Amino acid sequence: MAEPLAEARRFRLLIEYDGAAYGGWQIQPNAPSVQATLIKAARDLGTGDIDVQGSGRTDAGVHAFGQVAHLDLVTRLDADELHRALNAKLPRDIRVRTVQAVSDDFHARYSATSKRYLYVIDQARLLSVFARGRVWHVPGPLDIAEMRQAARRLVGRHDFSAFSSKANTRPDNVRLLRAIRILPGRHERLLLVFEGEGFLYNMVRTLVGALVAVGHDRLPPVELSAALDHGDRSRIPATAPPYGLYLWRVLYGRGTEPLPEGSC
Repeated sequence: MAEPLAEARRFRLLIEYDGAAYGGWQIQPNAPSVQATLIKAARDLGTGDIDVQGSGRTDAGVHAFGQVAHLDLVTRLDADELHRALNAKLPRDIRVRTVQAVSDDFHARYSATSKRYLYVIDQARLLSVFARGRVWHVPGPLDIAEMRQAARRLVGRHDFSAFSSKANTRPDNVRLLRAIRILPGRHERLLLVFEGEGFLYNMVRTLVGALVAVGHDRLPPVELSAALDHGDRSRIPATAPPYGLYLWRVLYGRGTEPLPEGSC
């Protein structure tokens, strides 16, 4: 009889999910979460305590193409076997795209150097029924030039207190926003890409809401610079809805993958 395994091994997971049915990534008492669902799926595949840590939280209703997590598991399965077994146990709205065995010094959150979020706006007059829960429907034209001008004011290291729903609960609201891209997509879509070292609660959605207000000529670009200076959340428009937001990439090391062109 084979001896029981004593030590957990660490695996790096690349995960995509539809966030509509979940209260977010992180385990919480009153709503299902992606993290808890992954732990449940892994429970029958090994022994001992199971730990799944993500690169960061996504909020209720937010989706992911490229969430990264690490899984500590005592198991005889190799990475390919674990990959197949996890997907066999997960619901259809969560898929593990890749599994890789890694050393214990890899940490999905603390080893990350940058994150990219994608926000999708649909400008068609009528929203396709198949796009519901996937995009923010903002019919009609937006002034893209003004939005890009406003976005340039946001790039850099700033105190983003005015662009977070929970800024007052954090002692340090300074973040480095490395880039924003505002790109035309197919089928009357507008794509907004944000890259930064980290983001405050609802920060990306609040930035999108402000940029759309600029595009509708309801908010002068200079007001975004003023918001960075005064930190007054009440002067910034409401956050964009969660269902247009996707965690797109988590970068490790220097993150050599270039951003799409069309920029700010």
